[in-house]
Amino acid sequence: MRPILSIALCLTCLGSTVPAASSDVRDTESPDAIVKALYDVISGPAGAKRDWDRMRSLFSEEAKMVAIGRKPDGSSVRRVLTLEDYVKLAGPALESRGFFEKEIARRTESFGNMVQVWTTYESRIAKDDAKPFERGINSLQLWNDGKRWWILGIVWQGESANLTLPAKYLKGGSR
Repeated sequence: MRPILSIALCLTCLGSTVPAASSDVRDTESPDAIVKALYDVISGPAGAKRDWDRMRSLFSEEAKMVAIGRKPDGSSVRRVLTLEDYVKLAGPALESRGFFEKEIARRTESFGNMVQVWTTYESRIAKDDAKPFERGINSLQLWNDGKRWWILGIVWQGESANLTLPAKYLKGGSR
């Protein structure tokens, strides 16, 4: 069977697995808008509730979130989460202590209805903290269904003493 036919057959058999449309279509009208909405949803001062329904509206139903890190022995480890896992595990900490993540640089590659965004971030507890407590890279995989953009997945890794951000992922870095 030709690959395109097998893909079409799989899609037909699976049916629609896409959640309801976003309550704010502006959040999903472009890759720029969906990235901005993602950072906006997770950021806020201590005590502020996050709009988790807005967050859910950005993600496809089967989306995964993967945190990459290092164990004390230096080996790499990953934690795979659904969006609901993230809301349950990270949500209370984000809301209780405060968390602000902002994009400081971006690289984007696209082909057809898919986009890969490498968005470099800085994280702070309070918006006006002089220095971030962490920097890293979020790798977002986006898909356009012909009507709007969806986040299919996010993989992220923070910078560490043994892993610094490459110049190409910082403002002014070579492309």
